[in-house]
Amino acid sequence: MHFGSEIIEVATFRGAGEADGDQPVQNDEGRLLRDNVYGSIDEDVWRRDFTVNALYYNIKDFSVVDYTGGMEDHKTGTLRLIGDPETRFREDPVRMLRAVRFAVKLGFNIEPASKNAILLCADLLNSIPPARLFDETLKLFLSGYGLQTFEMLRHYQLFKTLFPQTETSLAIEQNGFPKLFIIKALENSDRRIAGGKTVTAYFLLAALLWEPLIVKANAKIEAGLNDHMAFQEAMNEVLTIQVRSTAFPRHISIAMREVWSLQPKFKFRTGSKPARLLTHPKFRAAYDFYALRAETGGADAELAGWWQRYQLADEAEQRKMSRPARSKAKRPNRRKPARKAEPASGSVEHNAPDS
Repeated sequence: MHFGSEIIEVATFRGAGEADGDQPVQNDEGRLLRDNVYGSIDEDVWRRDFTVNALYYNIKDFSVVDYTGGMEDHKTGTLRLIGDPETRFREDPVRMLRAVRFAVKLGFNIEPASKNAILLCADLLNSIPPARLFDETLKLFLSGYGLQTFEMLRHYQLFKTLFPQTETSLAIEQNGFPKLFIIKALENSDRRIAGGKTVTAYFLLAALLWEPLIVKANAKIEAGLNDHMAFQEAMNEVLTIQVRSTAFPRHISIAMREVWSLQPKFKFRTGSKPARLLTHPKFRAAYDFYALRAETGGADAELAGWWQRYQLADEAEQRKMSRPARSKAKRPNRRKPARKAEPASGSVEHNAPDS
């Protein structure tokens, strides 16, 4: 609703649905399939997920109405489910993701019974529609606490449902990679958000799926496919598998493909190719991605430095930088041997100086 120039969000009280034909509907696992039942504040409070999320402000006397001990949990920094944690997570498995997000963002501790229930119910996330999980993924990783969220999701075995291919690659990481690359990408996003800068979802998602892409591409190259086709087929496969877990909108997947596709092109720095690459709409995102790879040992650091200088140089300097290097090898003497000249009158040859 509008209140002057402000937009006020209003949540309707929900009830237990005691009226005939108005009962909440659950599946065999206990998940609520329909619960749009209107009620009173006394009923609504028990439908909330966490105690700190069940506090009501009374505008008549400016007091806080607390039915569940939420104020005390707020003081102690405790995130507690209302009711039996396992039952509440079965009603809506997305509550497990909300628990992680709120705990990280607020700096709260998830109370022990709820922690145990998350570990027990983690696999129930597989029953959630991929489109809804994509929305939750954006909230999780683009709130400014992406790195902490990533670590907690893995701790509670929730990350594998959101990014199964990435979880597989993390399980066989070598020398800290690809985990280090993902950590740096999340740190970079968190730092930008803290600084008031924009963060694009496609960049972070491209980073999260980069290692599965490389693994598939390398396997295809070893099987005899050329580099370009291997890379293209790997992109198709990675995205096809991923959307079964988190359904990216088409504009997101297209942008991810562009960032990925530009990575091999950074090795070309002579002729007209650098100038053409610089004009690509996704150049800056692709370069930042390449620089991040270089920072974590996954790309040529010297080449990343060259591109940083190139994009900041003026046009004349750019032409100079992209000019093919001349070979320094000494060329063999290809001069034709001197032809013996016929003597003119007297004994003076044609190439002799005048006497």
